[in-house]
Amino acid sequence: MKKEKDPQEPIFQKPILKISELHKRYNEGKSNEVHALRGIDLTVNHGDMMAIMGPSGSTLSDAQMTAFRCDKIGFIFQLFNLFPFLTAVENVETPMLLSGVNSGLAREQAKMLLRELGMGDRLYHLPTELSGGQQQRVAVARALINSPAIILGDEPTGDLDSKTSADVMTLFRRINRINQQTLILVTHNRWIADQCDYIVHMTDGKISRIEHGPFRAVEGKQ
Repeated sequence: MKKEKDPQEPIFQKPILKISELHKRYNEGKSNEVHALRGIDLTVNHGDMMAIMGPSGSTLSDAQMTAFRCDKIGFIFQLFNLFPFLTAVENVETPMLLSGVNSGLAREQAKMLLRELGMGDRLYHLPTELSGGQQQRVAVARALINSPAIILGDEPTGDLDSKTSADVMTLFRRINRINQQTLILVTHNRWIADQCDYIVHMTDGKISRIEHGPFRAVEGKQ
């Protein structure tokens, strides 16, 4: 009898993102020019949950993938980038509407996701009526709403309290495992990094080392 393959195994080995010789300069040509990224090479496989740690400026959140963003990539910005004239639920449903999803379905999906993030009583509040942590939860919901293949987070729990941070990371881990969505989180928080499969350490604009996160080490023993 032919042995069935684990459906997750071949998927998890397929690269979903490849970066080759990536450079990033700030204030290029000026006396205060900063060469933040110096020829980065990195491969991320489908279903990975990866943390990137390093000094400020040594991030991959400037990667230029605008053409795929609406359907393929979800962004969680450090400064939220919410539309100030839209309510929380309107901000979250916007990516679905841009993808052509029925407005009624988009609204219900947005409400459901916000409730899961503890924002059920703030659905119709404007960003100016929300705390920093609440705005961050709206930003997280907006990034997840289209079930993108890749989620890029720049300090995605930076403005959240410890309990909400834990709740968000639990949600990230669940969608990573159940939906096989790939997550790349830029963070200075070691606890956040330890929730990921891999931790990429950046030093002087280069990758200094890559280690397995404790979560993956424990999982591998099971």
